[in-house]
Formats: sequence, structure tokens, C-alpha cells
Amino acid sequence: MKKQLERSKKIYAMQLATIFLGFIVFGFSENIKGPAIPRIQFDFMLNESQLGTLLSLNALGYLIACSFTAVLTRLWGIKIVSIIAFGVMILSGMLIYFSHSYPMFSSSYFLMYIGNGMLEIALAILGARIFVKNTGTMMNLAHGFYGISSTLAPLIATGLMTVSLNGYTLDWRGMYLAMLSLSIFPILFALRSSFPGDELTKEERVPLKMLMQDRALWFMVLILSFGVVSELAVGGWLVYFLEKAYEWNTVQASGMLSVFFLCFTLARLLLGPITDKIGFTLSLFIFSGLSAVCTFAAILGGERVAFLFAAAGIGIAMVYPTVMAFIAKRYPNGSDTAITFTVTLMGVGSVIGNYLIGGVIERVKTLYGADTQIGLIRGLQAGYGFIGLCAAVCAICSFMLYRFLKRRNELI
Repeated sequence: MKKQLERSKKIYAMQLATIFLGFIVFGFSENIKGPAIPRIQFDFMLNESQLGTLLSLNALGYLIACSFTAVLTRLWGIKIVSIIAFGVMILSGMLIYFSHSYPMFSSSYFLMYIGNGMLEIALAILGARIFVKNTGTMMNLAHGFYGISSTLAPLIATGLMTVSLNGYTLDWRGMYLAMLSLSIFPILFALRSSFPGDELTKEERVPLKMLMQDRALWFMVLILSFGVVSELAVGGWLVYFLEKAYEWNTVQASGMLSVFFLCFTLARLLLGPITDKIGFTLSLFIFSGLSAVCTFAAILGGERVAFLFAAAGIGIAMVYPTVMAFIAKRYPNGSDTAITFTVTLMGVGSVIGNYLIGGVIERVKTLYGADTQIGLIRGLQAGYGFIGLCAAVCAICSFMLYRFLKRRNELI
């Protein structure tokens, strides 16, 4: 009995190491591109249109990976699929390193985002299967490691690109190879571990058709889509907003974005127990509502309360992991299917949402004078207001889900 208990503890430790290291690698792979993009553009002499096409491979590769990762999980098991996802990351790093033509590089970059998409789905499924106790706490803690690596990624990438070994500078190619090769560590832990859920028979798994009949899952799609649009848009628009609307310099504006990510990461690391204590649906309403209030207050209050832009990260950080915790609890025998369905639709919603932000800015600028300072400011305020609106809609959908589940006595 004692040996069995020790073995169970050892396996759980390996499972945790796989997930936590996986999220660290995931955060690195998604956020090292910032310092590398200008050098990539220079080396391949890309114009802005070609650069935009390259970056759009992110969304395309992600959506393609979402479409087949759950199928592979049912065929081969989550352990093998996780190892393949990490292996794809290492392979893409090697191909990027040896890419000296644009077609070769763009193909390698596309492969990296295939791996990224597989990794996101695989890590979500692993978390849903392993975190059966204190689910909200553990989900937020795991995603907190993503926040830590996302914060450090640009700094580490910048440093690595200047490192010289025997007179050879790593530059961006060597940096990608070094960072993506870190995937070997979660592979080693995954090989020594086992993961629950693969033993379920086809009859025991909840089919997608049945899941789609559950209104709660569609609420989750809306909550996750609007929440993630609000989350990701900050990285793209906050620095631009502060520089153009308040005439901050790049260092000041980037510093505020860093504070946002700090609030974001600390929230995931520290506030997870609250979601377990008060319930997932109520947590989603409170935290997304907090993000909306902070964002609107920051816009209306002007430069003197700009810190509220960063404070909004406390609320919006909790949406994604809490949704994953809800799915893990509500669909224990269909979490892989539910996660894939929800995250895939979220990806589509994110593409549309970020496109709309740019459209809102341009439309309002035109109304107030496209070439005037007041037009620019009003456009940016409207665009950033759309980010706050997404958080507010996320909160409204969360409240509607709370009422729906409470009437059915199904609150989690």
C-alpha cells in the first residue's frame, strides 16, 4: 500500500512537471517573436504585407491544429500526442535554424504554429484530466507559468540573439533553435509518466453532437471568445494607445504593458483558490466585470488613471483557465472534445474580434477627422473601448450562464 502511494505521488509529480514545463515552453514559443521580427524582416527584405501574411500563419496553423488534435488524442492517447506536439516544436526550431530562403522559413514558421496549436489543446486536455481536485486553483497556477514565461520571453530572446559562441553569433535563428529545444524537458517527464482518460471506451465518451445540445457549452464559447479578444488585444494596442493618445515615449508605454502582464501573471498564480471557493461561473462574472470596469475607467479618467489599464489584467487573466476548469468539471468524459470545440470557435472569434478593433478605430477617426489629433484620440478611445466592451459582454454572458445553471441546480 505504501509503495503504491509513493508510486502515485511520483506519477503525479511527473504529470505536474509535464504540464508546468509545457506551459513555460508554450509561453516562450508564442512571445519570442517580438524582438526577432525586425531582424527577420531585414534578412528576407519583407514588406509589411509579407510580414502580415507571415504572422497570420499563427492563426491558420493554430486552427488547423485544433481540428485534428482531439482526433489524434482519441486514436493514440494524450501521452503520445503531447510528446508529438513538443517534438514538432523542436523540429520547427531546427528547420528555422537552417532556413536561408523565405519559402523554407515561412514553411518552418507555419510548422511551429501547428505545434503551438497542438500544444495548447494537449495542455488543456492534460489539465482537465489531471486536476480533479482544486481544479480552479491548479488550472490558474498552470496558466500562471505561461504568464511568467510570456513576460520573460522578449527579454531572454533579446539577450540570446547577441550571444556569441566561438565567434558565431546566435542571432534570431539560433535563438529560435535554443528556445524551442527546451521542449525536450517536458518530453522527458511525459515519457516517465502516465495520464488518465485514455482508457475510456468509445461508448463512455460524450459525443460532440450531445455536447452541442448543451446551452452551457455555447455560453462557454461566447465567454471564452470575448474574454480572449479582450486579453490578447491589450498586447497589440496598449503601447500604441499610450504613445499616440498621451504622447508617452516607448519605454514608458512598454513599461505599462509589462505591469499589465505582471498583474495578469500574479492573478493566475494567487487568485485561483477564489474560483474554487465561490464557484467558476460566479468567478467569471466577477473577474471579467472587474476588467471591463478598469478599462472603461482608464479611458474616461484620462492619463492620470492610466494604471487602470494594467489593473484590468487582474480580471481578464482569470477567464481562460477558469473556463478550462469549468469544462473539466462539467464534462469529465468528454473534456477533450469540449475543449477542442470551444477553443476552435474561440480562435475564429479572436480573428474576427481583433479585425473589428482596427475597423472601429478607423471608422471613428474618419468621423472626427482622419488627419486630426482629436480624430486619432477619439478613434483610439473607441477602439480600446471595444476591448472593454468585449470584457463587459464576457461578464454578461457569465451572468446569464450563472442564472441558467442556478435554475437547473447545476452550478459548479
